[in-house]
Amino acid sequence: MDTEILANVPAEKTAPHANGFFMLPVVLVGLCASAACLVLGIIRLVNAFYAIGGILLAVGIVGLLFFPIMLAGFKVLAPNQAYVFTLFGKYYGTLKQPGFYHMNPFVTANAPAVMNGEPTGPVQRKSANGTETTISMGQPKKISLKTRTLDNRKQKVNDALGNPIIIGSVVIWHVADPTTAVFAVENFEEYLSIQCDSTIRNIARLYPYDTMEGDTDEKTLRGSSSEISEIMQEELAQHVRDAGIVIEDVRITTLAYAEEIAAAMLQRQQATAIIAARQKIVEGAVGMVKMAIDQLGEEEVVVLDEERKAQMVANLLVVLCGNKDAQPIVNSGSIY
Repeated sequence: MDTEILANVPAEKTAPHANGFFMLPVVLVGLCASAACLVLGIIRLVNAFYAIGGILLAVGIVGLLFFPIMLAGFKVLAPNQAYVFTLFGKYYGTLKQPGFYHMNPFVTANAPAVMNGEPTGPVQRKSANGTETTISMGQPKKISLKTRTLDNRKQKVNDALGNPIIIGSVVIWHVADPTTAVFAVENFEEYLSIQCDSTIRNIARLYPYDTMEGDTDEKTLRGSSSEISEIMQEELAQHVRDAGIVIEDVRITTLAYAEEIAAAMLQRQQATAIIAARQKIVEGAVGMVKMAIDQLGEEEVVVLDEERKAQMVANLLVVLCGNKDAQPIVNSGSIY
């Protein structure tokens, strides 16, 4: 983020406040006393006590104007919530501790701005990849400090080999600095969503979906999902740190080839699996044939010349490596 923008973000401080439980009876008593002064003032004026009546009437009018305004200064803050206040355009302070407070009634609580005149409450934002993400734009003035989940859903990207893949993720995050989150960016939830799209797309392009050559040292999106998720978390955390947001975790939830190449890649994976299985079968069959010939020779069960050994090896390999059960042929005569 631009350092000039961050330089204009005020340092967080606790907003001046009073105990709401103390101020509430004070304001209520003041309202009642003002109403009483107003009534007594009118009575005194009617009885021709103009001096006392005028004073009581003035006190009552001022009180009935002042104390209702003071009622606007009461704020209730629940756990894991925060208020960011400004007073006539200047930063006034932040409250993060739960409680019942009384503030300057002229302060204004700030929250993420409503974008493009959209209505308040949750809305659906369509990202560049065509997916929709729910964003609480124009939400109430309290800033939530709770751990939240951002479902990035699915987007189509190209991996390191150029293969189109479908990838989706879930981001676990929370607001650590509400003052920076409000003043550094227009809407920190939308900012996080866009940065998440960009980060996942950039990281996915650096690694192949899978390796077909059996190279276990190379990181792949499918085989090294935990390591790739950690890399995504580190990069995303760097991008949103200056917006007062902390990334707790990133997890890949969806990973698959795109529809246009899914069938071809499935055939390739099947062929690779078949070749690997055949290789294991052949290795085992050769070992078993060698063991059979060695034991026959050591125990002198039968003496075979080289030609008969070659024929026996061929027959055993056919039996052991074949896809179907072998049909034995009983030879009742001489093997020669």
